[in-house]
Amino acid sequence: MMETPKIIIYQVFTRLFGNSSLTNKRNGTVEENGTGKMNFFNAKTLDRIKRLGVSHIWYTGVLRHATKTDFSSFGIPRQHPGVVKGNAGSPYAIADYYDVDPDLAVDVDKRMNEFEALVERTHRAGLKVITDFVPNHLARQYKSVAKPDGVADFGSNDNVNMGFSPQNNFYYCTGQALEPQFDTADEEGRPYHEYPAKATGNDHFDNRPGVNDWYETVKLNYGVDYCDAGGRSNHFSPIPDTWLKMRDILMFWAGKGVDGFRCDMAEMVPPEFWDWCIAQVKATYPHLIFIGEVYNPGLYRRYIQAGFNYLYDKVGMYDCLVRIVKGQSWACDITHQWQAVDDIKDHMLYFLENHDEQRLASDFICGDGRKAVPALIVSALLNRNPFMFYAGQEFGEPGMDEEGFSGIDGRTTIFDYWTVPSLYHGYVDRTRLTAHEKYLEKVYQQVLTIAKTETAVKGEFFDLMYVNMQSADFDPSSMYAFIRKAGSETLLVITNFSATERHCKVVIPAHAFDYLNLKEGKVMAKDLLTGSVQPITVKADTAIEATLPAYGGVVLKF
Repeated sequence: MMETPKIIIYQVFTRLFGNSSLTNKRNGTVEENGTGKMNFFNAKTLDRIKRLGVSHIWYTGVLRHATKTDFSSFGIPRQHPGVVKGNAGSPYAIADYYDVDPDLAVDVDKRMNEFEALVERTHRAGLKVITDFVPNHLARQYKSVAKPDGVADFGSNDNVNMGFSPQNNFYYCTGQALEPQFDTADEEGRPYHEYPAKATGNDHFDNRPGVNDWYETVKLNYGVDYCDAGGRSNHFSPIPDTWLKMRDILMFWAGKGVDGFRCDMAEMVPPEFWDWCIAQVKATYPHLIFIGEVYNPGLYRRYIQAGFNYLYDKVGMYDCLVRIVKGQSWACDITHQWQAVDDIKDHMLYFLENHDEQRLASDFICGDGRKAVPALIVSALLNRNPFMFYAGQEFGEPGMDEEGFSGIDGRTTIFDYWTVPSLYHGYVDRTRLTAHEKYLEKVYQQVLTIAKTETAVKGEFFDLMYVNMQSADFDPSSMYAFIRKAGSETLLVITNFSATERHCKVVIPAHAFDYLNLKEGKVMAKDLLTGSVQPITVKADTAIEATLPAYGGVVLKF
């Protein structure tokens, strides 16, 4: 049995979190709209985050990335605006793997010191630090000004006359200039120039990326020839130069006290690299956790074998729960999703929001964060694996602003300077919190504290759906029920995805009593969500009655 505390990750988009400007001008500059700073995460803020039940903070967007903001007076190269998305720029178009985003610093010249202080404050608050690792691609105009002595920049030793070479860092369209299929001219009419053209980050290997490509990025070469005449071929011996550079970057940040890495688009990098690299890094820093953004279930087990501790459960549990919340699927479909990855269940990371996905409370999903509370209960309590949530989710942030480069798409922008209204209410001026935001915050705190502190959540899991599917007193289209047990403590969890209060009866089969070593008898059960206590009879093949609130559930402890 896993005795380690359940991991609860709070993702913050660092540039947006703590921004105290209320201008929110569409396409606004940093001078107009302001930006959040690392120093906003003081002891008070970190304590508030921890009290949500959080164990880890993922500080998103810390690495220096391409931006239209001019920091050249600090020795930071300007980026051509034609290959930057939004004024603030994408945090996944890395311009220097050894540097910190200057937007986040109070004193730009001391930005690395401020990051080191942030790590120290976070640890002092009893929380662990996760940062981004972006291995598949980097910014078009990557140039490190902070790399350690003796480190060569990406591409500086490439043979640009070869489309592919295992020791090149990039892929080249030899003899061809980059010809984006859109206008890249800057304010003075000068287009972006690149010769020879490099392949684009989303595996676009010609010199003509379109506006829907990851045109602001360049694909990194790990020794895979994607355009070999005989089909894709691997060239991993001797060790490709990109492997060595990336390992050293991970070692650099691990040396800063980081506790884990969320690895962007990990499946676009060959598993053989991860086999080699994770083992090398963990040999020195064995406590580190690696979280992989892998979307293909057919690759899950290979990337876990390569050393990843956790992988996104996106196309399985996330997509399933969103369908249920939107009324497009039955609650009983949850059973199928956990069964599909049952052999690797402890390695799957559950989430309901992140910076890539639409907000639950957006018009595109359910329009009200309360409707997703049953999905929260399931995600946080179903298994021992980690749960991640995105800053603002706990207040029902709708993400329906038109920020600039990011239009009205139900997502919180990652490209623009902006202030997220619910985060302003929750962390800058709590007098502005609405009753709705206060309610949701309390629910998140309750559910996540249960997940983190209740012994039974570290124990065994038993799905109750198969024995209740045909019951007239249980609705599998909107209800989902399961048991968690460790030692003498048991949690019976029943959720209600419907808009009305529902009464139900849930049968616990004899098999559950054998599997969980459950004892029969009359007990007092406490609903951990309301504090109410009720007598129940726990007996094999006998129903337990419960009244479920609309868009909610019960967590009965006995």
